[in-house]
Amino acid sequence: MATPATLAIMAVRYGVADGALPAEYHEPVALGGGVTATFLPAGHVLGSAQILLEHAGERIIVTGDYKRSPDPTCQPFAVTPCDLFITEATFGLPVFRHPPIGEEIARLLAACSANPERCILVGAYALGKAQRVIAELRNAGWHDPIYLHGAMETMCRLYEELGVPLGDLRPAAGVPKADLAGAIVICPPSALNDRWSRRLPDPVTAMASGWMRVRQRVRQRGVELPLVISDHADWDELTATIADVNPAETWITHGREEALLRWCEIHQRRARALALTGYEDEDD
Repeated sequence: MATPATLAIMAVRYGVADGALPAEYHEPVALGGGVTATFLPAGHVLGSAQILLEHAGERIIVTGDYKRSPDPTCQPFAVTPCDLFITEATFGLPVFRHPPIGEEIARLLAACSANPERCILVGAYALGKAQRVIAELRNAGWHDPIYLHGAMETMCRLYEELGVPLGDLRPAAGVPKADLAGAIVICPPSALNDRWSRRLPDPVTAMASGWMRVRQRVRQRGVELPLVISDHADWDELTATIADVNPAETWITHGREEALLRWCEIHQRRARALALTGYEDEDD
């Protein structure tokens, strides 16, 4: 994902003048030496970007994190033909096939209906995942207040300032325990089973993550309601994206490189795996 830190590093490395970096997607910027960079929507979270690098007619795309499934909180992934495609592979195994998010949201709402005396406590990554879950709940007809752990408030307010409506959001802190019965509360995954959650009325612990496809992860987290909701491409999205982009060569990194490399070999596509240090499984 392109971040302000990424932009700053590029500016220092390539000597880009202040104000020369793109303010919008699809705006090329000269990096020097005949190289131009263009930021393209990645569909990962709000503001996430692929980077298209062009030089002497050659096109390279670095995807960063991305997904292809619909997300009301960010622009969709832009399929862009290129010569070299560098793709993530966080969920690069055939076992990782994520269900439509509407099905998982329906399971969450069913849990609310079935447990009116309890609250539903949803662990979700603070950047992107929490806002996506909230937006999908609104789209599914949940218009009651959604309560937030304090660590979620700043990012949710930022999304709203940037034009993503999230409805009635309220801090969970200070709300009487009885008033949270039947409510949905969003918190960081780390808060699901800590002291903070004990103030809630017998919470049904849920977690929104692509890793909830793995039973061992569910048990490790002590999750009662696993929600397979990911902001990364699943196996089918990864392979479909390589086919759609149709690069001359694919480099695979950040995840399960071997399986996706084998898929490329079977489909007569040139590919190589990049094993980068420091990239392990992440909360999703």
